[in-house]
Amino acid sequence: MPATHIPHRRWKSVALTTAAVLVGLTAPALTATPAAATTTAYDSTYYKNAIGKTGASLKSSLHTIISSQTKISYSAVWNALKVTDQDPNNSNNVILLYSGVSRSKSLSGGDVGDWNREHTWAKSHGDFGEAIGPGTDLHHLRPADVQVNSIRGNLDFDNGGSTVTNGGGSRVDSDSFEPRAADKGDVARMILYMAVRYEGDDGWADLEPNEKVGNGSAPYMGKLSVLKAWNEQDPPSAFEERRNQAIYDTYQHNRNPFIDHPEWVEAIW
Repeated sequence: MPATHIPHRRWKSVALTTAAVLVGLTAPALTATPAAATTTAYDSTYYKNAIGKTGASLKSSLHTIISSQTKISYSAVWNALKVTDQDPNNSNNVILLYSGVSRSKSLSGGDVGDWNREHTWAKSHGDFGEAIGPGTDLHHLRPADVQVNSIRGNLDFDNGGSTVTNGGGSRVDSDSFEPRAADKGDVARMILYMAVRYEGDDGWADLEPNEKVGNGSAPYMGKLSVLKAWNEQDPPSAFEERRNQAIYDTYQHNRNPFIDHPEWVEAIW
């Protein structure tokens, strides 16, 4: 055998070893840090009947817990959002979902340049409209730019699409909407809150996440696997935590459990 063929085996062996090392080095970057509790302050009181449970049992317990709430009117949502979504750096403004823009509280309405009330769980997905209950639940209502809100419409959530004008990096295609990176976890936790809160036992549809997009008027919202990934990729922020507390203290007196315990997403789904 010619001598020039002998080093080839050695090179191939070294190359395979190097590749294995590189895979070992890069693998952790592909996996998000597992979700962890942001607070346990309510575990011995508010969440006491849910602690230690998993799966359907955990979902059922959380449903019972968070269903005890004070409901507000849709008109009252305007002023509530000025408190829950106040810009921590400018008390005259609110932070808009999807775009991340800080905009004057006074610019609430329906014109270009205004912000309005975005139903993260699109109100047509379950046909609850603006009725007191799911239509006015602050845990999924956020201020959003009028035009960006219109572009999102009632689309399901998924990755991909074209960049949304003035959308802060959000993307859209024919059957789904992808929020900007900083809002992905927020959206996931709001959608999954709604799925636990509204189980069809109070006159409203049983809201559930699924693996589809294009759900239309069915009481489903996709895409569950993507929402779960977003929950891991974008952990609860200080803004989300303040918002959860304000809704609990001042308005509805219930909490979004997935902001307090984002690891419960994986425990249920």
